[in-house]
Amino acid sequence: MGSSFGDLFRISTFGESHGGSVGVILEGCPPKLKVDVAQIQAELNRRKPGQSRITTPRNELDEVEILSGLVGDQTLGTPIAMVVRNKDQRPGDYEKMKTVFRPSHADATYQAKYGIQASSGGGRASARETIGRVAAGAIAKQLLAKTHGTEVLAWVKRIHTIEANIDPNAVSLDDIEANIVRCPDALTSQLMIDRIESISREGDSCGGVIECIVRNVPVGLGMPVFDKLEADLAKAMMSLPATKGFELGSGFSGTLLKGSEHNDAFLPTEQGRLKTATNNSGGIQGGISNGEPILLKVAFKPTATIRKDQQTIDVDGNATTLVAKGRHDPCVLPRAVPMVEAMVALVLADHLLRNQGQCSVLE
Repeated sequence: MGSSFGDLFRISTFGESHGGSVGVILEGCPPKLKVDVAQIQAELNRRKPGQSRITTPRNELDEVEILSGLVGDQTLGTPIAMVVRNKDQRPGDYEKMKTVFRPSHADATYQAKYGIQASSGGGRASARETIGRVAAGAIAKQLLAKTHGTEVLAWVKRIHTIEANIDPNAVSLDDIEANIVRCPDALTSQLMIDRIESISREGDSCGGVIECIVRNVPVGLGMPVFDKLEADLAKAMMSLPATKGFELGSGFSGTLLKGSEHNDAFLPTEQGRLKTATNNSGGIQGGISNGEPILLKVAFKPTATIRKDQQTIDVDGNATTLVAKGRHDPCVLPRAVPMVEAMVALVLADHLLRNQGQCSVLE
């Protein structure tokens, strides 16, 4: 089962949604990196359930325990193991769903592939698995910030049919965290909250789009052909639960432009540096970062488990009606913001280390 990600800066996550714990082993982090453990916990707090009225009411503190890899607040260069204990499991909520497949969930495909699956919750398909990603991503963020001043910020761009008009270059973390939906536009954020609450009262769910910017990106990250930076970012984003689409820079809207309109003209600058007049490329050209901000968007589908009755089948293929129980987000996007940031940071940290062996040393 594919539970590892990355090449040199590599993570392996473990645990099920209603098991004893979830966590991550991070390998390849350079030694002597000063790590702010409080920042790791702060990122997990942004991801944890029960944080607002528009998220799942599951009550988990998600307190991180660092088991290895640090002495004091510095990394040793050895594997960093981090774990979060599950405290508020309710396997009984899933008793009647053990033999019934939830539409658009992983139940049916897991059963068809493996012949066995976790008996409660979503198991490895649950967003609870992303705790390990966010914890490791918090360390990746600190590595990027301390080596190049790189900043990774994501926010909710759209909920259902409500979309915010946001200037990515002006967004700050304070703007994002100013409201429970994590949209940096105050007026639009309230409309989004109202929409989520309205859909939740109907027993339904909704999806949307998360936008992300990376500032102060080193030039030269990524490699041609199969290891293009945008290819690894796409894999990272599409590995997150509930994702259904990825765009870089102009994305699909760029297909409406002519080459003369879409091309990013280079501006005069110092040798060894690059600057473009526009950024339709989203900070990546030929699979390699050009130093401009990386801009990307990720589409998230509506939460699969809803309170409305749904027609489905059981494990024997018989038609039945599913009346779902459990505690589920009516919209995953507010809690997915730190997940997107974490995966972007993990990709960039991995390529930063890989780049050390790819640059020319003969100049």
